[in-house]
Amino acid sequence: MSAHIRAFDAAIERAGAKPLQIKFDVLAVVVGLVLLLAGCTDAPRSPVAGPDPADSRAPAPRVDYRSTIGPYKSQRPVNPAPWTEQNERVTPAPKSGQ
Repeated sequence: MSAHIRAFDAAIERAGAKPLQIKFDVLAVVVGLVLLLAGCTDAPRSPVAGPDPADSRAPAPRVDYRSTIGPYKSQRPVNPAPWTEQNERVTPAPKSGQ
């Protein structure tokens, strides 16, 4: 693999593309410095949204307890019921005039 890289570098050198390679090296150094400086900046002064979480007197929404099994209904098997009675219970009331 290194022989391929050396042959490629030699071909580029013969073609006169060295100035282009130097520009890429400078660009890489500039990008590295920009990233280094960006990493050294301070954190934002205040939170993006809402009150400061470090403030113990900041207002917070009330926390309510809700049982996770509160709306549970037993789903045990039952004997079949007459389907006509079940249908009549859920059938909408007839409209007036019909």
